[in-house]
Amino acid sequence: MSTLANAHTTQLSLAEVVAKYPDIPRLVIIKADVQRRGAHYTDRALSLLDLEKHQITGTHIFGARDGKIGPRPESLLLRDGTSIITTPTPPEQDPYVVDVVDGRIVLVDREEVVEEVEYWPRPDFYSQSTADGTPLKYIVSARPKRLSIFPYRYCHFWNEGEGCLFCDIVPQLKKARTELGVPTRAKPEEIGFAVGEALKEPGRFTGICITGGSILSGTEAFDDEVDYYIEVLKAIGANFRDNQFPSQLIATAFSEKQLQRLHDETGLMSYTADIEVLDERLFEWICPGKARQIGYREWKHRLVRAAEIFGRGRVDTGIVAGVELAKPHGFISEDEAYKRVMEEAEDLASQGVSTVFMIWSPRPGTALGGQKNASLDYYIRLAQGFHRLRQHYGLKLEFDDFRNCGNHPDSDLARV
Repeated sequence: MSTLANAHTTQLSLAEVVAKYPDIPRLVIIKADVQRRGAHYTDRALSLLDLEKHQITGTHIFGARDGKIGPRPESLLLRDGTSIITTPTPPEQDPYVVDVVDGRIVLVDREEVVEEVEYWPRPDFYSQSTADGTPLKYIVSARPKRLSIFPYRYCHFWNEGEGCLFCDIVPQLKKARTELGVPTRAKPEEIGFAVGEALKEPGRFTGICITGGSILSGTEAFDDEVDYYIEVLKAIGANFRDNQFPSQLIATAFSEKQLQRLHDETGLMSYTADIEVLDERLFEWICPGKARQIGYREWKHRLVRAAEIFGRGRVDTGIVAGVELAKPHGFISEDEAYKRVMEEAEDLASQGVSTVFMIWSPRPGTALGGQKNASLDYYIRLAQGFHRLRQHYGLKLEFDDFRNCGNHPDSDLARV
């Protein structure tokens, strides 16, 4: 049995965690555990993948745990209509298994059927291409209810070897560009066209999310990034009658002047700047580029200023939950990590900024690849804690909730 599997058996099982948290829906807990451990597709499961009907992997800005790009399901839908954002994972890492039992696609954990699932449906615009032949799915990708746009797939923090230690954006770009012909930088007019084609499916999508790598250049650092996003947002906005449209930008922590430009010159409705880890010491280790260029305290300050510009409930930050326990410099215990994360998240919440988390997926090609993420119990505690903070401070999160994102177990609780 693998080291990962041995470590997993010392933790609370799925059933034990479900019993421990009766106020948390079982499907939310299952979703978190599948994200935590990953998924492996059997040949039987892959035989039911219909390339004309289902959405396949290959367009995301980050890679899979098995390091491959291929015709696998983009991800899974649960019976409650919510989605699991997960990646194909080698079987030796003890993932959930997606298999076929009695004609149904199911999640299996050590030969026990846990839940029935479905593959994501493919949107109509995936069959189209730009004028130069680039498939629209490489310009705009889709989640079940959201359009995801990755305009720029490179990150300048990598230029000096200062990329975030958990991140594989540059290795993934090289694979996607070589194997699929995915462009590094999309043209704003092509993005606008792709969004227009996607919107021809009435009622299919409820939000648009834009994110990419940081661009350091400009008169002021990140000015060129802001200029580019303004072009992209204006091209998207041409598809809407109103001045504003349901949109989220996940980007660098911009200065007040840059934030004001985004707010005043585009239809952007919400803004996210992912701080990645809620501890200054660990931020400096895990996010060296962000730490040198902006700094932990300034990053937090810029989030607060963003909330003043866009409004309470319109700004959040994301963390890669579990990376705060990474070796050799992370917290020793989950209790210690939880206490620190919640203290910092509450400091932001008290100033109008929400915190959401993504479950850390240790990927090959990253500086922290091969490590183990946190326990299921830790992630459910964190989900409950973040949800309670938003309730206490009256923070809404419609732009980053279970409908529009699907990647945050904590924001899934908004529907409870």
